[in-house]
Amino acid sequence: MPKPTPGPRHDRRPGGPPGRNKRPPQRPEKPAQDRTTPDIGQDGLPQVSLVRRGVERWQAGHPWIYRADLNGDPALQGGEVVRVVDARGWFLGKAFYSKHSKISLRWLSYEDVPVDTDFFRQRLAQADAMRRRALPGENTYRVIHGEADLIPGLVVDRYGDYLSVQFLIAGTEQRKQLLTDLLVELFKPRAIVNRSDVGVRALEGLPQEKGVLYGTQPGPVPYDEGLVRVRADLLEGQKTGSFLDQRENHVMASQYAFGEALDCFSYVGGFALQLATRAEKVTAVEISEQAAAQLRENAAANKLPNVDVVVANAFDFLRDAVDEGRRFDTIVLDPPSFAKNKDAIEGALRGYKEINLRAMQLLRPGGYLISASCTYHIDEQGFEDMLASAAADAKRRVQIIEKRGAGKDHPVLLSLRETRYLKCFVLRVL
Repeated sequence: MPKPTPGPRHDRRPGGPPGRNKRPPQRPEKPAQDRTTPDIGQDGLPQVSLVRRGVERWQAGHPWIYRADLNGDPALQGGEVVRVVDARGWFLGKAFYSKHSKISLRWLSYEDVPVDTDFFRQRLAQADAMRRRALPGENTYRVIHGEADLIPGLVVDRYGDYLSVQFLIAGTEQRKQLLTDLLVELFKPRAIVNRSDVGVRALEGLPQEKGVLYGTQPGPVPYDEGLVRVRADLLEGQKTGSFLDQRENHVMASQYAFGEALDCFSYVGGFALQLATRAEKVTAVEISEQAAAQLRENAAANKLPNVDVVVANAFDFLRDAVDEGRRFDTIVLDPPSFAKNKDAIEGALRGYKEINLRAMQLLRPGGYLISASCTYHIDEQGFEDMLASAAADAKRRVQIIEKRGAGKDHPVLLSLRETRYLKCFVLRVL
């Protein structure tokens, strides 16, 4: 049977049958978007557009939008209040814009309202009203806790007639005078101290600053914690002068104190002084000579002669105490953060486990361990898992009596886990 004759081959050179070998006509190139000047909204504010992922994050309630979620570069200097829109130009809200930080937008409002003097006055007043309700009669507390109080990049601590303030981002730094004037108006303080000498400002392209913004330089400022009176050096002390996030935990510690107590990482005695009101003897371990000297002064001022201050590295002290066979009835561990970023989590957990394991070895049966961590990169469950591992290695049975966090003046924003940073476990070692 003859083979079928193949059909004609299409010419593969130009001029062959249409739609087969010719290249489709090229579309004209779309001119690049002009970013030499930012888009301007109807109220005259710069306008920043989000890609879909950024819109979803914004609508889910997270107050931070990262640079990768912006629809292009808005070509701004940083610190501006901007209108936030989606790719169609629909209004989503208003935010502070940061040029240098990976966090480009920090939420201010879902509403199309002016972000002016009255806006910040209302936010400050609302935050203080919550503290007055939650802490009646108190005059020492955190007034503004950044994003948790809807003023991102601002921290304000009150110590009676004195305020200590941190301006952490370009948005609040550029409004430093406005915010200072409002604080004077609302609180009528004797002085306002600027404690913006923190490393996070470098992420915003800002230098560290420290000084007096209003009034005259205060000396050590006294304030009460339960039965104890302590002093805070607002200009030279840690953070904004003290650790107000632990105030309620300091007072709580006295409920469990008995016998011979040990307080490691004591600083100026927040826990040690409370322990001394109930325990027979307190050994307070602090590596800083300056802080140790202030701790001794605080103990003397409170007529607590049962506080013995030891200048030493807490890791070394705990290891040596175990080797020497020492025993305690109450131990507090309140170290500084061991992890500044996610890469340091593994090492931080090793450090936490070491000190907690040794503390469990040092406690007599029925003794109490109050263990805290301010490392927000390690969540509560991760911290609890570390404690369980330490207990297993120490061959001790351990009860959880309380799980605590920061005080009521440090509220947690549900959509921002970074505001839930402080963990404080009360444990009983059997």
